[in-house]
Amino acid sequence: MPKVSLFNQSGSSVGEIELNDTVFGIEPNKHVLSEAIIALRASQRQGTAKVKNRSEVRGGGRKPWRQKGTGRARQGSIRSPQWRGGGIVFGPTPRSYAYNLPKKVRRLAIKSALATKVLEENILVLDALNFEAPKTKEFVAVLNNLSVNSKALVVTGDLNENVFLSARNIPGITVVEANRINVLDVIGHEKLIMTKDAVEKVEEVLA
Repeated sequence: MPKVSLFNQSGSSVGEIELNDTVFGIEPNKHVLSEAIIALRASQRQGTAKVKNRSEVRGGGRKPWRQKGTGRARQGSIRSPQWRGGGIVFGPTPRSYAYNLPKKVRRLAIKSALATKVLEENILVLDALNFEAPKTKEFVAVLNNLSVNSKALVVTGDLNENVFLSARNIPGITVVEANRINVLDVIGHEKLIMTKDAVEKVEEVLA
């Protein structure tokens, strides 16, 4: 089982913690990671692009000229697609780009993301993370104590409002609960900071 140091908020090591081998110690599957990232990004697309087809553009209710005898091509409406200002053929319409991956694939993807952070030695585990009140300065002090000066994902066991409010104004820092962790967040941040209870909850679900 992989072992990592356990830190307190002062940045001091207070021991070690063994991580579950079936969650944090697997061989990362890069293909599954890629598929999961693409799926998550697809679900974030708005899909609101819209054009008007010939039934929606204004005008064109009358035949522009008679069918025969003018020497010109027959036309039924000045709002046909070949006319300037006419309707668009096969243009985009509002749609959802989201799609779901199989449950086993999603589980393997998040395990691969977590295992990648362990292999890169970019995971930090805290014995606890608590603030008496929302204080951005105190959260910055914790990051400095841990020598974190890059984008970091902070995972807590439960919703901790003081932690969330303390971190929301710090660029590059994202705080999520253990049950809301996803591949895109883990891979999108250089450092992964987890509390001890968050590790236990993640292992309980994924092991």
